[in-house]
Amino acid sequence: MEDRTRQQARETAPGNSVAHESAALHVAGEAAYVDDIPELAGTRYIALGLSEQAHANIRCVDLEAVRSAPGVVAVITAADIPGRNDCGPILADDPILADGLVQYIGQPIFAVVADSQTAARKAARLARIDYEVLPAILDIADGKRQQSWVLPPMRLRRGDADKALAQAQRSMKGEISVGGQEQFYLEGQISYVAPKEDGCFHLWCSTQHPTEMQHVVAHALGLDFNQVVVEMRRMGGGFGGKESQSAIFACIAAVAAFRLNCPVKLRLDRDDDMMITGKRHGFDFEYEVGYDNEGLIQAVKIEMAAQAGFSADLTGPVVTRAVCHSTMPITSATSRSTHSV
Repeated sequence: MEDRTRQQARETAPGNSVAHESAALHVAGEAAYVDDIPELAGTRYIALGLSEQAHANIRCVDLEAVRSAPGVVAVITAADIPGRNDCGPILADDPILADGLVQYIGQPIFAVVADSQTAARKAARLARIDYEVLPAILDIADGKRQQSWVLPPMRLRRGDADKALAQAQRSMKGEISVGGQEQFYLEGQISYVAPKEDGCFHLWCSTQHPTEMQHVVAHALGLDFNQVVVEMRRMGGGFGGKESQSAIFACIAAVAAFRLNCPVKLRLDRDDDMMITGKRHGFDFEYEVGYDNEGLIQAVKIEMAAQAGFSADLTGPVVTRAVCHSTMPITSATSRSTHSV
């Protein structure tokens, strides 16, 4: 035991390189991800039918051609969700499947379950959807003009920034835009759900938040938390894009497994993945800085606007961190505010 303790101390000493616990498995190609799990007998596959409008009422969804396509086993809509049609991580504002209203291009409207991934994808393209197109807010500037807040604006103050700016020897102001980022994980979004005994379900999912997946799936199926087991051995990258974004896919796969009483896999192609999932927020900044002749900052006013998308998702924590992290060595006063649009 003592020798092992000394070995661990040497391995973790500053300056020493420590191998990842699965490094040998990664190099040998033996590390198992969700799509490497041997599939259970009777496994079916899902493809999603997505909105082609940014904001619209759905007048009519004709899925007859989808249902009659080769290999199709079932078509899942919002009406088939036995529990709550929501997978929002904080607020209940994120439908699993759109029900009468779409709010972004790529929003899932229905799921096709088929005996192969190819058959499901081909069938999903056969849907005929009639939309009543509604006005859409597509950028931060438009959202600010219309005060289309996803969450109430927040403000953080220290001292009197306006007074300090007026008294500063020099000042400058300007605007900065920082674009959103796509979380380009190597393992795409994937969920595999299998029914178990006594009305329980086993979910294998590429996610950064297994407990949240357990909760949202249980809510969607109308079950208790202990009836859903989530297994997540490793993940091929996430970068924040699988903290809550994995929930919608876990829920859709679980609803299909519930309805059909068979194992169901939902593995997104990269194009659908990037269409459906949210991005890391883009920001617009307006700033005003007061400073002395030596360049010492006396006061700062910053207004930040974050592009939240249509739902709150994790925007609250994101903009809170943005406000708090924008501080800097300032001798007098600051005013920092943020809007989520």
